[in-house]
Amino acid sequence: MSTTVLFDVPGPKALRRHRVIGIVGVLIGVALIAALIYGLRSQLGWDAWSAIFTGQAWADYFLPGIVNTVQAAAAALILASLLGLVLALGRMSFVRPVRWVCSVLVEFFRAVPVLMAMLFFYYLMVFAEPFATLVDPSLKGLVGVIAGLTFYNGAVMAELLRAGVSSLPKGQTEAGLAIGLSLGQTRRIILLPQAITAMMPALVSQLVIIVKDTALGYIITYPELLRSATNLSSGGTNIIPVFLVAAVLFIIINYTLSRFAEHLQDRMRKRRGGKAVTIEEAHQGSFLADEGALEEAVDQHHHA
Repeated sequence: MSTTVLFDVPGPKALRRHRVIGIVGVLIGVALIAALIYGLRSQLGWDAWSAIFTGQAWADYFLPGIVNTVQAAAAALILASLLGLVLALGRMSFVRPVRWVCSVLVEFFRAVPVLMAMLFFYYLMVFAEPFATLVDPSLKGLVGVIAGLTFYNGAVMAELLRAGVSSLPKGQTEAGLAIGLSLGQTRRIILLPQAITAMMPALVSQLVIIVKDTALGYIITYPELLRSATNLSSGGTNIIPVFLVAAVLFIIINYTLSRFAEHLQDRMRKRRGGKAVTIEEAHQGSFLADEGALEEAVDQHHHA
């Protein structure tokens, strides 16, 4: 069979030329890597690495940094999920003022950078008298990180959920109305669970973003993993090895979270037989109609 290509098939001379170019490119890449290693030889020697693999380095810096990172990310994830659910339902509300307020909040916090939100809440607790006295000074960095991550990611999750509900077939809504549910009940019982399942990959990606964005707490002196790594390398003699170890730890945390979320998504699919929430599940199996009866029920509902 003939194969259609977008360029002429190279001949013997072209193949040799491509081979030479490839070899030269590889040699240049190896030379650049070697030059980089040579330039960083003072940072990559055993003296620089030996300070990392000590009990004090892990007990005083890396492990507390991991705990603080996971602590802030977990709190922000829970609060952002709740806020996103509330804002998503508010944006789909039939009450116009509620819909407008939630829309303004979503668009505002999506547009504001996460770091700016963290700085705002942190300095609010530093300079605003009621908050300055209510929050313990040692917790102001943590509260600032959690608040900034919560409002930004809550707005993003609200849009993800709303997009998931909007992407569902119209027949799902009509079926919910046909079995006697109101539009609000149809959204909460039928559409929203399906939207959460459908948007699970995007929500998992947002979880990884939350973990990485905790590093912005470095600016407001929150002792997360990046701040702890910087404190460990404060002398400047082993900053590259310390940051390499911190990067590996971030990769391990994010990979673990991604695998856990994928496992959770598979369990949700298997529990529902590979399908989204059905009408029978929503109405506890008390109604079953064929296609003609469903259309008739929908028409009667619209006429009513």
